[in-house]
Amino acid sequence: MTHPWHDVTPGAQLPAEFIAVIEIPMGSSVKYELDKETGLLRLDRILYSAVYYPANYGFIPQTLAEDDDPLDVLVLCQEPVAPLTLVSARAIGIMTMIDSGKKDHKVLAIAVDDPEYDGFREAKELPSHRLTMLKRFFLDYKTLEGKAVEVDEMEPAKSSLPIIEDALARYSAQRQRGFKKKERG
Repeated sequence: MTHPWHDVTPGAQLPAEFIAVIEIPMGSSVKYELDKETGLLRLDRILYSAVYYPANYGFIPQTLAEDDDPLDVLVLCQEPVAPLTLVSARAIGIMTMIDSGKKDHKVLAIAVDDPEYDGFREAKELPSHRLTMLKRFFLDYKTLEGKAVEVDEMEPAKSSLPIIEDALARYSAQRQRGFKKKERG
C-alpha cells in the first residue's frame, strides 16, 4: 500500500506548486488526521464548536513541520474534495498559528485544476471576507475544547516558500535518521 506521507512525490515545481493530500473536505466538521504509522486516515474528533472547515484541508507529502506533523495546507476550490485525493496546488499565502506553544503554519493554496481559482496568485486577491472566515475558523474551532490559539494575519505567497522548503528539508533529514515506528498523527 502507498503511504500518502512517505510515498507520494510532493511535486516537480516546488516550493510554489506542489501536490496536496486532502484529509478533510471543505464543509466538514469531522477532523480526520493521517495515522503516521499506517498511512490511513483516522477520526481525530468531531469539532466541538459549531464550525466547519472553510477549505479542503490536508498536507504536503514528504514535509515535516515545526509541530512534528506534515505541513498543513488549505486548498481553495469550488467543491469539497474527498479524503486522500491528490490535488495539484499553488501556494498563495501562509497563516501561522501558535497552538500548544508551537508554531503551526497553514499554507493557503488554490487547486490549479479549478478554473475558478487558478487565476489567483496571492491571498490578498481573494475577497477579504474569505480571508476573515479562514482566520476566524482557526480562532474558534478549539474554543469549546477549552483551548486557545493565536492566529497571525495572512502573509503573501513568497512568505510560504521558505516554510515549505524548510519542511521538505526537515522531512528529508528525519527520513535519513528514521521515523519512529509508533508515531501517530
